[in-house]
Amino acid sequence: MVRRMFRIETEVDKQRRDLLHFRLREANTAASAELRSLRGTPDDREVPLQVWALDESGEIAGGLDGHTWATWLHVNLLWVDDRHRTKGLGSRILAEAERIAHEDRACRGARVETWDFQAPGFYRQHGYELVCVIPDYPPGIKEFTLTKRLG
Repeated sequence: MVRRMFRIETEVDKQRRDLLHFRLREANTAASAELRSLRGTPDDREVPLQVWALDESGEIAGGLDGHTWATWLHVNLLWVDDRHRTKGLGSRILAEAERIAHEDRACRGARVETWDFQAPGFYRQHGYELVCVIPDYPPGIKEFTLTKRLG
């Protein structure tokens, strides 16, 4: 048996990270007919999507940061200032993001991750279904992944 020696490093290296990303993308594309058919199409681009709600003074009252990719909306962040909660503002922001994703970007689905103390009930009220629970992530908290079909 031949043993090879490897040096293991833990430094943060953007160039190596980018190379790793490129090589994994190549391997995934080679292994998946679905990904091969996606490559080079407009759906292959990750496109930012942001929705802002501004109060009468122009301050941010709430907002959503996400992106679309492969006919899916991914909600990264959704926040509404305490002063404006329970008034439907979060629902309006989410609905506008879903509308843009579906009507302007032909997205068929949406996904979000949220913690147990945040908003799983809010997303369920808006048609999202629970697909995954990760207990103790971080310790003492549950993370939920929810998805919704758009359109």
